[in-house]
This record gives sequence, C-alpha cells and structure tokens, in this order.
Amino acid sequence: MRLAASHALDRNALNQAETLGLSRPTGGLIPRVLEFARAYDPPAYDPARAKQLLAEAGYPSGFDAGDLTPFPPFFSLAEALGGYLQAVGIRTRGIYASGVVPEIEDLFQRQARELDRKKREAVLHQIQQIMHDRVLHVPIYELAFLWGVGPRVEEACVDWIKGFAYSAPYEDLRLKPGR
Repeated sequence: MRLAASHALDRNALNQAETLGLSRPTGGLIPRVLEFARAYDPPAYDPARAKQLLAEAGYPSGFDAGDLTPFPPFFSLAEALGGYLQAVGIRTRGIYASGVVPEIEDLFQRQARELDRKKREAVLHQIQQIMHDRVLHVPIYELAFLWGVGPRVEEACVDWIKGFAYSAPYEDLRLKPGR
C-alpha cells in the first residue's frame, strides 16, 4: 500500500507548484548531495497503478490511512499530498505518526559505532536500501534553496522566519544603494 501511495504522487507537479521546478524529484530519503547517499529515481506518477495496487491489497475502495502532519512551513505541500492520496482512495487526517523498525535501528546503532569509513558507508547503504525497498517513506523532492548573497546585497533576508533559514522571501531582498 505504501508503493500505491508513492505512485499516487505527481512529484513533478508538486515540484513546480512548491519550488517553481527548482528542486529535484527523488525516490530516496537522503539527498544526493550528502555523504553516503544512494540515488533512487522516484516511482512514476501513475494513479491507475496506485488504485490497482490498493485493489490487489484488498482495498478496492481505498482506506483510511490515518494522520498526515504538515511540517512547517510546508502546509500547502501537505494539502496537495492529501489531495493526491485522496484521488486514489487513500484518505488522511492531519497528524503525523511514526514508529521504529528494529532492524533499521540496529543498523543505525552499528553505523554510529563504526570507525571504518567503507564499512560505515556499507551499513548506511543497507539502511537506505531497506527503507527504499519497503517504501517506509515517500520522498517527494530534494528541496533546493535560492539565496541572494554577494557584495551588492545589503539584506539577504536569511532567517527572517525563525527556524527556517532558507525561507527568505526574495521580494524582500535589498541591494546596497549606488551599486
């Protein structure tokens, strides 16, 4: 059913709506720019396949998936996600739920103690592969950030929204006078 949820999402449309196409749609939870990250292509947007997977799982009319919590400031993204899921029959409400996968927790603790770089990388790749294979997360895109910085910039507006350093409103960016 998690794969159905993943196929229900149009990552390209979400990327266009939320980041003007600047971000990179992904199938992996760890951004590619981070050390030890594995790159996964996102599943194709295919609502018919999502509905088929739900029917094969015994939910031809969909199901109540429970809670979906938007992480500030991504409320509009969460609303869109809920709409895509609803369109294939996955009904959500508004709170986040999580849990622990013992196998992954064990591997995570092992990698934290591992001093050999290659061995640590192998364990981290194993964690990412398990998460990917089991569709434990449905990544949307690797969020891209635009900043206006440089010698001509008087106020870049970075961190104007406390806790969200990358959410500066570009229309408030100011250049130094006379330059």
